[in-house]
Amino acid sequence: MAPQPQKRDPVWEGHSDGAIYNCYTIGTGQTSVPAVLSIWLAAPPAAPDLEALARAAVSQMGLQAIRIGIVPEPLPGRVGIIGLPTWMWVEQPSDSTMGPISRTATAGGYSVSATAHVTHIEWAMGDGSTVTCTGPGTRYEDRYGKTASPTCGYRYSRQGTYTVRATAYWDISWTGPGQSGALSLDLASTATIVMGEIQVLSQ
Repeated sequence: MAPQPQKRDPVWEGHSDGAIYNCYTIGTGQTSVPAVLSIWLAAPPAAPDLEALARAAVSQMGLQAIRIGIVPEPLPGRVGIIGLPTWMWVEQPSDSTMGPISRTATAGGYSVSATAHVTHIEWAMGDGSTVTCTGPGTRYEDRYGKTASPTCGYRYSRQGTYTVRATAYWDISWTGPGQSGALSLDLASTATIVMGEIQVLSQ
């Protein structure tokens, strides 16, 4: 409080140290006018760690790495053909794997709300190449035949066994009492596929 009340004011509760602070409470009901309570404190009130609260809100989201969808399928006996399109997508995307998702954390009378969503997925194809896709991709269906993916695809030029790593990059924004900020997070998953080539036999 500025100026501080005189020491004889009852708000000091007989103390001669510390200071008097105005405590504002948010209005409820039909009014938004804050109520003010003057109190004595021996030391200034500790400011809440709003970023820590934001991280607590994120921890409630249960964010997960994506489940990789890819053709050729990462199953025993499945072999893709080099030169033909490889399709990549997010299998069964959800709030916890792609967003957007929001949660709120509260502590000591303070609340922080956070919202998270995946901005892009980086596909490391296992041969040194990387493909960046800004959405969940398109799930392959037999009717697409040998066409390339319209949203997220690749073509291998050499046969071999490749471990594909998909890293989802999350953008997280948060707001709290008088403050706001941003966090980032990346989560990855892998799948192993086999690429071969068509052998032409002649007699």
